Amino acid sequence: MELDSLLKILYIDINIIYVCRSVRNIYKEVCSMKLKVALTSIALLFALVVSGNVFADSESKPFAEKRIVLQITDDDEGKQTLILNVANNLIKHYGPDKVDVEIVAFGPGLKILFDANENKPRIQSLAASGVAFSACNNTLQKMTKKMGKQPVLNEAAKIVPAGVVQIIDRVSQGYILIRP
Repeated sequence: MELDSLLKILYIDINIIYVCRSVRNIYKEVCSMKLKVALTSIALLFALVVSGNVFADSESKPFAEKRIVLQITDDDEGKQTLILNVANNLIKHYGPDKVDVEIVAFGPGLKILFDANENKPRIQSLAASGVAFSACNNTLQKMTKKMGKQPVLNEAAKIVPAGVVQIIDRVSQGYILIRP
């Protein structure tokens, strides 16, 4: 073989080795980037799950297996007792960590969340077990206008902009709506 031919083969072999090394380095970088992306994704998912902003947006019970929203719109003592009984039965059956229960009160049903309501001790007890209580601000504003002063709400009540919207949002987050 001629020297030129040997040099060309050697030159091609050197280029192939160089290309192989370059490909190997690129592969390592891509693998490293994939690992970084994967780790970042896992960290983000973990943060979302821990904060309760995944699947059902539940701040207090991110690992609940059942999510229930109870609607109360009546100012009837029997229905108030019934809805509190239902919440209590859900907590007893599933356990406080396995069920997320929220009672949404609007219209005349908002009176269940008045501080002077005779069910105050039961509401406090259920709240201590993790039951959330949402009070409709629209109803609260109308009652304030009608009464001439804002009614004092139970300290367990959280004011939401609109009760019906709260229910719609919860249902879209996977909650089951129950209206006893």
